[in-house]
Amino acid sequence: MQTPRPDRIRKLLADLVAFDTVSDRSNLPLIDHIEKYLASLGVSGQRIVDDTGQKSSLWVTIGPEDKAGLVLSGHTDVVPVAGQDWSHNPFELVERDGRLYGRGTTDMKGFVAVCLAMVPEMLAAPLKTPIHLAISYDEEIGCVGVRPMLRELSRKPVTPLGCFVGEPTQMQVIIGHKGKHGVRATFRGLARHSSIAPDGVNAIEYAAELILEIRRRAALLAAATERNSLYDVPHSTLLTSIVHGGAALNIVPDHCAVEFECRGIGITESRQVTDAIIAWAKAEIAPRMRAQHPECGIDFEEILDYPALDTAADHPVVTLAKQLAGRNDHAKVAFGTEASLFVSMAGVPSVVVGPGGIAQAHTPDEFVELSQLLACGDFVARLITHCAK
Repeated sequence: MQTPRPDRIRKLLADLVAFDTVSDRSNLPLIDHIEKYLASLGVSGQRIVDDTGQKSSLWVTIGPEDKAGLVLSGHTDVVPVAGQDWSHNPFELVERDGRLYGRGTTDMKGFVAVCLAMVPEMLAAPLKTPIHLAISYDEEIGCVGVRPMLRELSRKPVTPLGCFVGEPTQMQVIIGHKGKHGVRATFRGLARHSSIAPDGVNAIEYAAELILEIRRRAALLAAATERNSLYDVPHSTLLTSIVHGGAALNIVPDHCAVEFECRGIGITESRQVTDAIIAWAKAEIAPRMRAQHPECGIDFEEILDYPALDTAADHPVVTLAKQLAGRNDHAKVAFGTEASLFVSMAGVPSVVVGPGGIAQAHTPDEFVELSQLLACGDFVARLITHCAK
């Protein structure tokens, strides 16, 4: 089976890039567009709309509905472009020297465009195993949009055989990625004029103690590097990423918010690490704040959570992915994906494999190479042949 003509992929990718689907905006115009494209081919899907009515994922089945199938999964939201120095309109596809530029070309509208471009070939094949398209939203802010779809999927009578999540891997098969747990710690101090600073409770200075402890524990994690690890960063990581506090130079700050995250190698390690930090802060910092004033202290809230992915190298979904990709290597990566949620929420064995490189994701002048999109097309073409056997 032949990969679709490059101009079909270009057209679909240009259409998808033109929709500004930064996560704080509705993705319904893009979903409308995809549904109209599919309807023109005689295909319909199931919308799973969020509580606001402004976001929706789309589940599409091509082939027999009553059999276990294989999933091609991609998200349609993108990260913001504000403050980035783009050489052209980021929501207009531009091609130069074999590269297609635009926000989301690599992460990950390129993969979605290829899958949509291959729908006519899916329809023309006598599929005995169905192919599902799982198109989600709000992946960039914590794999939010795929969760309602997976809850719906877990209630279906037939569980898919496996899932290929098309995040950018240069079409290398990724069998594992780190989990992530993000926490916001809000320090409640006591404001006073800075001339009588000892009468106040300095929220920023207490927050600094937490930041230093996070840095100390991050060094311990880095020292525990796994030998012969398949991960590109061979240890769990921990860092403070956002700090907000204070009102004026001459006021003892009564507020400071600190956001920190752990990306853990173990399935639940991320949460274990952050839970230990929270317990330490509650035992070591909060009592001293309360001793200065009873209303002072620290509030903690979870802001992001997804588990690690750890698919066995000899699992059938890995073997199949390698056959479809035409290569025999595999690896693990530090960045997270929806693949681990397919496993944990719906029991669907999953790997990550898609066009483009993670180094281009989220950058100004983001691009994907046309050759990568065509290689992805070959992957899907082989999948169609496999499902028709």
